[in-house]
Amino acid sequence: MRYDTIIIGGSFAGLSAALYLGRASRSVCVLDTRAPRNRFASASHGVFAQDGSDPMTMLATMRAQVAAYPTVRFVDEAAVGAVHENNAFSVTLTKGEVVSGTTLLLAFGITDILPDLPGVAERWGKSVIHCPYCHGYEFNGKRLGVLNLSPMSVHQASLIPEWGPTTFFLNGGAIEQDAAADLVRRGVTIEPAPIERLVGEDAAPFAIRLSNGNEQPLDALFIGPPYRFSSDIAEQLGCAIKAGQLGPCVTVDEMKATNVAGVFAAGDITRSGHTVTFACADGVMAALAIHRSLIF
Repeated sequence: MRYDTIIIGGSFAGLSAALYLGRASRSVCVLDTRAPRNRFASASHGVFAQDGSDPMTMLATMRAQVAAYPTVRFVDEAAVGAVHENNAFSVTLTKGEVVSGTTLLLAFGITDILPDLPGVAERWGKSVIHCPYCHGYEFNGKRLGVLNLSPMSVHQASLIPEWGPTTFFLNGGAIEQDAAADLVRRGVTIEPAPIERLVGEDAAPFAIRLSNGNEQPLDALFIGPPYRFSSDIAEQLGCAIKAGQLGPCVTVDEMKATNVAGVFAAGDITRSGHTVTFACADGVMAALAIHRSLIF
């Protein structure tokens, strides 16, 4: 069977696109690894009518609603290869099946590259967090830290004091004098010592153990880790890719079309700002563009 659209990625962007295409009675195959980026978080915030909901529960509800449309099929496998031949896209799955589609939507998301610092991974999405707009309110007025990972960390450190008293952990790194002065004016404490590990039994509170033996208690640590694409399909197809603030972005136009005819992209892989709301909106826009491309 040749589908109207193959969607690589079954998270918020991919499901939003599948919903709109299903409602247009178009045949859709959604490839879903069931490993969304925000699976580490217990709650998603800033989404109308879903504020504070478990993101995995949200996705399960969305998937069930999309699956009710008879023209939508789900396959719980990753795409490992994609080629354009005979006016169609052939996508090879992990178990060897090949599915064919007239158009292709890339919505496979990104994978955060966490720092190799003991105690970070087990707290990721709980008390080691990235976005203050998504999770800052829950730590409002508490002891906050920012980990120095890149030049963007200075900007992050200047923003976090909006939510509480903030320490910027240089972790043995350097900071320009003017940037340090700006942070001090914002009330930020700068800690230059390298970090040994995060200690404590629970997600929060915990403590930062420094190389000098001192420990500083915290309720939340904000980090801005780099990221990579969760799939290399965009590169395989020759999609234009540009450098974002912390990782790559697939280049798309206002209708979410890539430079490769018939290939669209949506969600975190297309932007530097990452929220559930953005992802859903991107998926809807991509679906509208795909539907029009199929008609005209």
